[in-house]
Amino acid sequence: MVFGAFERMVAFRYLRARRQEGFISVVSWFSLIGILLGVMALIITLAIFNGFREQLIDRILGLNGHVTVINRAARIADYDALATTVAKVPGVVSAVPLVDSQAIVTARNTSTGAIVRGMKAEDLQRLGLFAGSKLAAGSLDDFSGDSVAIGYRLASRLGVTVGGQLSLITPEGSATAFGTVPRIKSYRVVAIFNVGMLEYDNGYVYMPLDAAQLYFRLPDAVSEIEVRVDNPERAEALAPAIQRASDSDFRAIPWQQLNSSFFNFVALQRNLYAIVVTLIILVAAFNIISGLIMLVREKARGIAILRTMGATRGMILRIFFLGGMTIGAIGTLTGLVLGLLFCHNIEAIHQWLERTTGQNLFPAEFFYLTQLPAVVDPREVAIVVIMSLGLSFLASIYPAWRAARVDPVEALRYE
Repeated sequence: MVFGAFERMVAFRYLRARRQEGFISVVSWFSLIGILLGVMALIITLAIFNGFREQLIDRILGLNGHVTVINRAARIADYDALATTVAKVPGVVSAVPLVDSQAIVTARNTSTGAIVRGMKAEDLQRLGLFAGSKLAAGSLDDFSGDSVAIGYRLASRLGVTVGGQLSLITPEGSATAFGTVPRIKSYRVVAIFNVGMLEYDNGYVYMPLDAAQLYFRLPDAVSEIEVRVDNPERAEALAPAIQRASDSDFRAIPWQQLNSSFFNFVALQRNLYAIVVTLIILVAAFNIISGLIMLVREKARGIAILRTMGATRGMILRIFFLGGMTIGAIGTLTGLVLGLLFCHNIEAIHQWLERTTGQNLFPAEFFYLTQLPAVVDPREVAIVVIMSLGLSFLASIYPAWRAARVDPVEALRYE
């Protein structure tokens, strides 16, 4: 639709209401602000949920395999041969044997439950989350014998540092005449890691594989094989081939299945928030309709004069259609810019709000992450912008049609 210079001039003139049309101007401003806030909020909401999911996947898959191979006995004896066989499956990058169990961790009269994982030192060093800045203190160079690596939150709770001692307690101890005696053994902390996810920083302990086999009484055996593939999204597709390469007694479980309930909940929340925020844009579009209809009624005499001076119905329709689209376009583009700026500086804004209010607005205990993530998906941003402009387009059609239908004779009869 092509707008002439005259149509643009009249449309923008009508949007700048005079004092007696102040209420119409207020409605137009509310429409613009509503669309602005709706687009901005929707972009921010989608970006936060995208970042939340991406960070969770990155951290979960950084410390866990993409496919987990287990058997019913929870004991894999010939694990090196099995890992070698699985590693030959096309698409598999590595297969790591490990011991995975639970124990009570104690130090300085403080105790807490933890997941204990036994891995070979070279396998642990391959995990990217244990490299560089993710190691808060210590080094994996001394990861051998009776040594452990723990998360920084767990270290803080227990009050231990690198070189300190902690004890592991498991109820699966030795049977005596007086009952079962829990196994207790001390270990030296050689590394403290910070992966940025509460669950791991607060509740995971890593120890050498041979030490874990000895402690959990799995001589020459492991509890599972962790498999990493070239593309984590293909884990479900590769799981059947991995299981066939293993044995009929084994099960190959992809990470999507192990974490399905968690990620389904995240997706449900994301969709619900998106629907609620979209309603803001829809309400703002209805404000455009009401504002333009009131403007048509107020400008009925002016429309009639324009018609008598030679303006066609099409010109009148385009004038009011342009007015509605201008409100929608300005609101959408402003919301787009502010939304992208907010996402780009979201962590700085988050820190400022917490300092200003004195409240913890992003508790790690609930969100599992220690920083507020935001990942902008260009496709989703394009959909939001198109949807907002489309609603503005549709909201402008009816008022513009009514303006074009104004009869000059009826409008000027009593003037």
